[in-house]
Amino acid sequence: MKIYKNNKRRNIVFFVVAAAILLYIFIPQLYFSNYSSSARDIPEPGDYAIYVSNNNLTYFSKEELEKAKDSYEEYGELDHLKRCTYATASISSDTMPKGEREELKIKPSGWDQEKYEGIIEDDFLYNRCHLIAYCLTAENNNPNNLVTGTHYMNENMNYYEVLVAKYLDNNPNNHVLYRASPIFEGNDLVCRGILLEAKSIEDDEIEFCVFVNNIQPGIEIDYSDGSSCIDYDYQK
Repeated sequence: MKIYKNNKRRNIVFFVVAAAILLYIFIPQLYFSNYSSSARDIPEPGDYAIYVSNNNLTYFSKEELEKAKDSYEEYGELDHLKRCTYATASISSDTMPKGEREELKIKPSGWDQEKYEGIIEDDFLYNRCHLIAYCLTAENNNPNNLVTGTHYMNENMNYYEVLVAKYLDNNPNNHVLYRASPIFEGNDLVCRGILLEAKSIEDDEIEFCVFVNNIQPGIEIDYSDGSSCIDYDYQK
């Protein structure tokens, strides 16, 4: 009887472990960097442009907000798949560009450019999207700050980037703590979107926490490798 019970227990443990392994392999996992692991409020994939996360309140800690009283920039290292992980900066007039911008040359993970005339405004599907915009930190050809993003996502991110830039133009002595966290699913090379967080330090004028979806209306994207095709079922 004891031998039977032990064998039964071992069989149960084996099936539980096997089930856990299968679930891990076959159910897509969202990849978060250490700096975006607190980003719990991330929506399911869909055709929305922007999702307001966490009631539009940032996930910054008190320590991070205190540190942001002085300007700094921090760009996470690429992961094992050469994907961006995060970018954080305390942005001020000191970090903003003073000279001319150079041409972008880096090809981020999943870069598989295609041209769709008549469907996309400037025809090309992808932009080299800065996690933190050049207009805020003057970082341009930094591989740790560039992801493959659609023209549509880049335009939607631009709204928030300009919001911060205009605030700092009007408040040159102030700082805005800004973090961009690309969200990947499993081993995908193209992110599903970017979580943008920003908060002004010296006042409460700026605060937002939004997930900007990496989609392009009228185009189907394979996020695993960046390949794409026309979505003939798309209706405006």
